Amino acid sequence: MQATHVERSIKIYTRPLARLIEQFQHLPGIGPKTAQRLALHILKRPEEEVKALAMALMEAKTQVGYCSVCFHLSADPVCEICRAPNRENSVICVVADSKDVIALEKTREYRGKYHVLGGLISPMDGIGPDQLHIQSLVRRVSQQNIEEVIIAISPSVEGETTTLYVGQLLKPFTKVTRIAFGLPMGGDLEYADEVTLARALEGRRELD
Repeated sequence: MQATHVERSIKIYTRPLARLIEQFQHLPGIGPKTAQRLALHILKRPEEEVKALAMALMEAKTQVGYCSVCFHLSADPVCEICRAPNRENSVICVVADSKDVIALEKTREYRGKYHVLGGLISPMDGIGPDQLHIQSLVRRVSQQNIEEVIIAISPSVEGETTTLYVGQLLKPFTKVTRIAFGLPMGGDLEYADEVTLARALEGRRELD
């Protein structure tokens, strides 16, 4: 019987090291060589530093949840952006994921609030509107004095489906725009540079 990848790794590395390398490979974008380099680096660090890393991982996992208003990542019931008194309350930017909030915040061009859907409508993956934070968005917009909703969702098949669906639900209540993209189809906000995102915000247009 052919040995599995883990079994082969155990033969090369002592078992605890093999397990550490295997865990690093579960992270996105981490291949075998990078996982090995990270694991060997960890072993060379002082014990106190490794303990601090382990504690930070556990604290982040146990303490970070979602804002009850916008569903952005937060250690508090309401996130810092929603609580900030200097943000524009009349504008909401709708994004698919918290990483998109982080990308847009780096532009320092947007001063409104956010709403994180928690994904995109994707029937192929069994994700429908009910699995996303869409109804809570509709409630926010219908119950508050919202002058504009900006939809900032990456241009993919799922992204277009979600944009059109959300836009149709919100049009009866407020002006709905979408950001202009200097990105190719299938591109992600997360990997766009700050200048491209800033120009996309400036060039937003009303949703048809």
